[in-house]
Amino acid sequence: MAEKRTQIAILGAGIFVRSQYIPRLSEISDLVLVKAIWSRTEESARGAVDIARKHFPEVECKWGDEGLEEIIRDESIPAVAVVLAGQTQVDMSLRLLKAGKHVLQEKPAAASTTEIEMALASYNSILANSPGQPIWALAENYRFEPAFVEGKSLLAEIGDMMTVQVIVEGSMNSSNPYFSSSWRRNFSGGFILDMGVHFIAGLRMLVGCEITSVSATTSHVDLNLPPPDIISSAFQLENGCPGVFVMVVSSQSPKIFWRVVGLKGTVQVDRGTQDGRHGYVVSFYGADGQCKSTFYPFSGVTEELKAFLHDVSTVTVKVKESGYKAEPRCSFVEGARDVAVLLAMLDSGNKRGELVPVTKY
Repeated sequence: MAEKRTQIAILGAGIFVRSQYIPRLSEISDLVLVKAIWSRTEESARGAVDIARKHFPEVECKWGDEGLEEIIRDESIPAVAVVLAGQTQVDMSLRLLKAGKHVLQEKPAAASTTEIEMALASYNSILANSPGQPIWALAENYRFEPAFVEGKSLLAEIGDMMTVQVIVEGSMNSSNPYFSSSWRRNFSGGFILDMGVHFIAGLRMLVGCEITSVSATTSHVDLNLPPPDIISSAFQLENGCPGVFVMVVSSQSPKIFWRVVGLKGTVQVDRGTQDGRHGYVVSFYGADGQCKSTFYPFSGVTEELKAFLHDVSTVTVKVKESGYKAEPRCSFVEGARDVAVLLAMLDSGNKRGELVPVTKY
């Protein structure tokens, strides 16, 4: 018998909903039915609904306070994707969780250490008082990209880790659809925090251990971007290995790679294209000097959505038996750990390179 489709609502009708959520959800329409799309304004909501109706003909248009309340009260919608401005996502997610909805919140997890601590305390309180055990998932597609899954498995073959490099030369210029995004420009940490959590997630996924301390310098060179737009940081992993993280928000020659050097070999993940497809090249350099490379197309957004939907469809049954552990790569605390690393780097930058410990969650 075919698995019953999970009905969800989407809060938000911006670029990422239109260009990623709707197309990716349509690819797995055997698992999911988008019942409603909500935005603060009717115009914005209708724009996204018009796109979604090609794949989900019955999708409803909701807007404003009344539309939000209708979604919260609708018992046929067990799960909600929160894809809103970074400043409002945590409050909205907690409101939905308190109402018993499972939530997939877009990154970044939060904007500050204070907000993270408040969020985790509130969520733990909700779990303690809710028999339904609502899931709070954090959307971080890098943890689901096959390239990083493969890169992590190859790390076992490089021997003792000696150094790690993450170099990000981004392309956040006027031709990028997110360039004029007002909330990102008014967000504490700007594009460094919003974009940077992806690259930290990739780093943490690859090395399989936490970053304990950082020392960073930050600067503001491109005045078309909010400050800071450049960060250069040394960091220490809990296994004792040192590393560097360098990020330029917008470069004329974009390049992004992660490189882990070990005693017996090296693993490198490069962002790029092959045959017109965007993705990553994973390269393994062995002790024999030979290099083996494999290209993996992007598929992380689809995979994280599938993981969340699987958790939602499973938790109702399992929680009544002996509890259910949701996919750890989606957990809110994982997203909080990504943010914590960048907050420490930004803090160190403000303190002229002072060594700053990374808050543990």
